[in-house]
Amino acid sequence: MRSTRRKSVSDRWMLGRAPVKATVAAAVGLVLHACPLSCLAQTEPEPSVNDYLPPSEPEVSRDEWRQRIEEARRRAKEVSRERREHPELYKPIPEDPDLVATERLLRDDSLQRGDIVATKKGMFVYQGRSDQPRRDQDFVPVHPKSAR
Repeated sequence: MRSTRRKSVSDRWMLGRAPVKATVAAAVGLVLHACPLSCLAQTEPEPSVNDYLPPSEPEVSRDEWRQRIEEARRRAKEVSRERREHPELYKPIPEDPDLVATERLLRDDSLQRGDIVATKKGMFVYQGRSDQPRRDQDFVPVHPKSAR
């Protein structure tokens, strides 16, 4: 029995496209036959843990990793205990502020002859030369004029 159904526009369009589909399928088949799937997928592999480790160190097992963590914890507790038992060993050494200020003044490359500096001990005029290293003797005290 013959179908009485009329072919729609889309059916007629599909019939006209059948040779094109066959040609595309044949071309894909030739490409797959000529080049296996491994050559089609030329992407870089995903990085692994070994890519991030230095080449000389093998990958650490889970048990070795846990052992390292436990040893680090033990060392941290040991240092903490030692700091509690001997706090005098870990106190900062107080710096003499006058000595620090003097050292800073002697290293100041911006000082020029005639500059005046103020310190706890009074005001001083820099009398040194720029081509020579600074010395304490390069700073001469400024004497205020006596009041009349």
